[in-house]
Amino acid sequence: MNRRLLTILLISFVIAGACAFLVYKIVGARMTAAKPVVTTRVVAAATDIKLGSVLAAPDLTTVEIQGTLPKGTFLKPEELIGRGVISELYQGEPILDTRLAPVGSGGGLAATIPQGMRALAVKVDQVVGVAGFVTPGMRVDVLASGNPPGATSATQGTVTKTILQNIQVLSAGTDIQKDAEGKPQQVQVVNLLVTPEQAQTLSLASGELKIQLVLRNPLDTKITKVSNDSMGQIFGEAPAIPRGVRRAPRAASKVFTIEVINGNKTSEEKFRSPEAKQ
Repeated sequence: MNRRLLTILLISFVIAGACAFLVYKIVGARMTAAKPVVTTRVVAAATDIKLGSVLAAPDLTTVEIQGTLPKGTFLKPEELIGRGVISELYQGEPILDTRLAPVGSGGGLAATIPQGMRALAVKVDQVVGVAGFVTPGMRVDVLASGNPPGATSATQGTVTKTILQNIQVLSAGTDIQKDAEGKPQQVQVVNLLVTPEQAQTLSLASGELKIQLVLRNPLDTKITKVSNDSMGQIFGEAPAIPRGVRRAPRAASKVFTIEVINGNKTSEEKFRSPEAKQ
């Protein structure tokens, strides 16, 4: 009985091994017949490349990409030499045509300006520039502070107005200018991407008023209606009277007080005005 059982088990193992070997051969044949994965070598950045740079041979390398190539890739490094970079590139990143300036436009800040737009330089204080408050790609609002024409500090004081909203920062750095004594000094300069109309407004304001940049969330593109603020409003004083409008005369006091001094004694006497009696 045991001998017969062993024989059956042995035959079963042989059959199972034969089936496993057959399946292995079939799967192996199908894998061999499968098409190999196609790879293509495309041009990529050899190092980190800053915005405004002009591509040269040492900046370029090639990497392999499997499957379908992204639109705008390049196969030969020679096609990219001399093109300006309008968006920062990172080491090993395939270079796309949309990240480069048009052929012949060169590099620098001018190549990053879209059609119909302008780049206007604005001087800002050291807190804004040095602390990294404003960097390329950020969005800001532009505030102007000063005394409006015809207003006096006694009635209204300094007024602040939001003149531009949701403006893109192209670059931020320093510029060398000379002070009143002719000595060179560093001035923080921020280049803003504006329309021609916005450029006129900002140029006029920066010449007469103090300009301040306010950082905003890049995803917040809503234009908000903001009322002007004056120094008088901050301290709770009455708003300034518009030009050409006369202040209404104050009503006569109905009761007035006179202080009477008699030697070392003082007293107050109250009298009603003739208008109040009527």
